[in-house]
Amino acid sequence: MFTFIHCADLHLDSPLRGLSARDDLPEADIRLATRRALQNLVDLSIAEHVAFVVIAGDVYDGDWEDYETGLYFNRCMAQLGEHGITVYLIRGNHDAASHMTHQLNLPKNVYRFSETSPETILLNDLGVAIHGQGFATREVFSDLVTEYPSPVLGYFNIGILHTSLQGQPGHEPYAPCRLEDLVQKGYDYWALGHIHKRQILYENPFIVYPGNIQGRHIRETGDKGCTLVTVDGSHVELRHCSLDVLRFEVITLDLSGIESEEMFALMLNQEFLQVIARNAGYPLILRVIIVGQTLLHELFLRERERYQHEVLSASYLLAGARLWIEKVQFQTESAIALNVLKEAQDLLPTLTEAISAAAQDEQLIQDFLSDMKKFLGRMGEYTKLSDHGLLDSHEDLQVLREETRQMLTALLQGGSGE
Repeated sequence: MFTFIHCADLHLDSPLRGLSARDDLPEADIRLATRRALQNLVDLSIAEHVAFVVIAGDVYDGDWEDYETGLYFNRCMAQLGEHGITVYLIRGNHDAASHMTHQLNLPKNVYRFSETSPETILLNDLGVAIHGQGFATREVFSDLVTEYPSPVLGYFNIGILHTSLQGQPGHEPYAPCRLEDLVQKGYDYWALGHIHKRQILYENPFIVYPGNIQGRHIRETGDKGCTLVTVDGSHVELRHCSLDVLRFEVITLDLSGIESEEMFALMLNQEFLQVIARNAGYPLILRVIIVGQTLLHELFLRERERYQHEVLSASYLLAGARLWIEKVQFQTESAIALNVLKEAQDLLPTLTEAISAAAQDEQLIQDFLSDMKKFLGRMGEYTKLSDHGLLDSHEDLQVLREETRQMLTALLQGGSGE
């Protein structure tokens, strides 16, 4: 039996985006988040006594600003080497060979696979064969899997690949390949990278995206980490292990039917408590989306800035320096028109009955015709209307009454009346 760690997309020293304009956020936590996540990876590897670590691309987010990024990675890898842990990695699209102008020699316990063709490394003492190929350039649109070697008979075969498979939303189609091609290759485990959301795509063999080790913006929400793989003969067991040091989350607050600020505040606190409980112990950066048909809609329109700060204030009062609001989005709709419509619909039978009764009241009809003639005469329009026969007789009034009834019915039932 042996264990190894599969991780990918470290993006070491990449900035946490969308937060630069905020002066209330923890600068050190944000700036050092990816480094601390990498240190957590090292600590986990040592604590679990893993045989080796696989990194499936994008150790870096791009070329280094200075050598400190490479030095930090090498220090972490050397720490693993002191405990007899070897690291096998490939380059991805962000740290492709052609894109990296800064270089440092890697520690002896780190093996980086070739970018020109697939290689196989045999770990004879464990009975493991590791196959991999990195990116020579940032954009690799060819199917690398076709050139990967056949599995080594009698060994546990691991394929390392940085790929989007046949495409994933929000990701370029790098190193495209089909899931069935990976299955048919005959390997026992595919260690994939490039997609930042953890996914187990297949279970026999396991084909896994571990996700990235630290969320970096609001589209990378939730728990981030690596996959701990235990191999015991033909039995393979996976366990997700958290490595991140802070998390991004999006909460949606539905205010449908809510009519008071007090209820709004209560629901907001409840949502905060739930998201805190789901991420116990982790600092959180939240986006709050407020939706629903509510009487508070008009207040939000008139005093949006105030209510944005009410949300920020509520987070401070509830969680202090462990919860930060990245953005508040108001997407509510007015409930006033809906309430008026409902009340009007309730009046529809009464209104219809009144129109019918009026048609039988001769005196009311005569008074109405007289009043309309006087009104239209003063407007200088009666002669033209009379020429068109609009109000010459009781029959004309009957037509007008019926059209009026139909128009009101359509409006009160939510139609346009046209």
